[in-house]
Amino acid sequence: MSLADKAKDATQKLAGKAEEAVGKHTDDAELTAQGHKDQGMGEARMDTEKAKDAVDGK
Repeated sequence: MSLADKAKDATQKLAGKAEEAVGKHTDDAELTAQGHKDQGMGEARMDTEKAKDAVDGK
């Protein structure tokens, strides 16, 4: 997993956390849901890359 991929995945997860927090603060259910979805996508991508690294022996 390249450093750029790690950064991109972490950024997506962090942005999702921020969206969710803003959504909760403003009582915006749609923004909260989008933030939760982005966090899940970022985490899933990170898990996929970790699995690839394990197979490659990195």
